[in-house]
Parts: sequence; C-alpha cells; structure tokens
Amino acid sequence: MNFSFLRYGLLFALLFGSGVVVLRAQDLGTVKARMEQRLPALDALRMKGAVGENNRGFTEVRQAVDNAPAIVAEENRDRETVYAAIAKQQGGVTADQVGRARARQIVTQSRSGVWLQRDSGEWYQK
Repeated sequence: MNFSFLRYGLLFALLFGSGVVVLRAQDLGTVKARMEQRLPALDALRMKGAVGENNRGFTEVRQAVDNAPAIVAEENRDRETVYAAIAKQQGGVTADQVGRARARQIVTQSRSGVWLQRDSGEWYQK
C-alpha cells in the first residue's frame, strides 16, 4: 500500500479523532482533496529523487525537474495548514513541533529509494 496515502490518513485522523474540528470541515475537506489529488505526482517525483522529505515534515526540491517546484510549494502550503490545525487542537505545541514529529513518522513509513533528511541536515536515500 502507498505510504503517502497512509500518512495523510493519519494526519486527518489526528485532526478528527478527538471530535474537535479546528478548521471548518469544508476547509479541511478542500485541503485533503488537494493533497490526495497531487499525491501520485508527488510520489513519482520522490521515486525519481527529485523531491525529498526534510526533517521538519515538509517536502523539498532536490532536482528541479518537471513541475517539482510548484508541486512542492502546494504540498508544503497544505502541510502548514494541517500542522497548524493539529498544533492548535493539541494545545501547548507549535506547528513546527508537529511537523518535526511528522518527519520522524515519515522516515519510518517511507519506501526504499526516498530521499530523507536527518536531524543534522544530512540527506540520505532510504
């Protein structure tokens, strides 16, 4: 099964799991739809090595091929929205802390061949 689909499912489970909806359902639905729609293109860029997952829970362009910069910008904008919503829901945590925790999950769930960034900033291929 595609690790990215599971990843987004976990993020939205965190948002809706406690019954507290931080953003309006329509807004979250829009974010989710955009993320799901761009997922195949993002996965393809990951497997080409053009995009990696950094240590803050965001995607990062490693090679500016195809439309990687635009896809990365859109994905990161939506991730910022999700991380901020989770942080607000959790209380006492920042969006940055949520993103960094998510980055650790991404490392364990990523497929072989995906570029990842260590806490030190060093990139490696899983």
